[in-house]
Amino acid sequence: MAKPPEFYLQMKKDHPELVSSYESLGKAARDAGPLDAQAQALVRLGLSIGSGMEGSTHSSTRKALDAGCGEEQIRHAVLLAVTTLGFPSMMRARAWVEDVLSKNTAAKNDKS
Repeated sequence: MAKPPEFYLQMKKDHPELVSSYESLGKAARDAGPLDAQAQALVRLGLSIGSGMEGSTHSSTRKALDAGCGEEQIRHAVLLAVTTLGFPSMMRARAWVEDVLSKNTAAKNDKS
């Protein structure tokens, strides 16, 4: 799993009870239904894209990779935004996702 951003780790250090409660809420939501980890990751990616949040889209892309989603599955999830959000919004999200996927590909190549 990718290391969380430094500002999140600092928040966790500064406010451990708050972050612990937030993380517990997330776990409860994940455990509340039948979706597997990959489906949950793609749903969260779609929500991040739909809300227009760049940082959340980056994070959701990393988490989708960690859940075992392939790059093409992630790219497909982005394309599905076109009819609901429009072409410009989908393209914005595509750029955000490709930020992460390009680093992922580079990291894989460095390990080879």
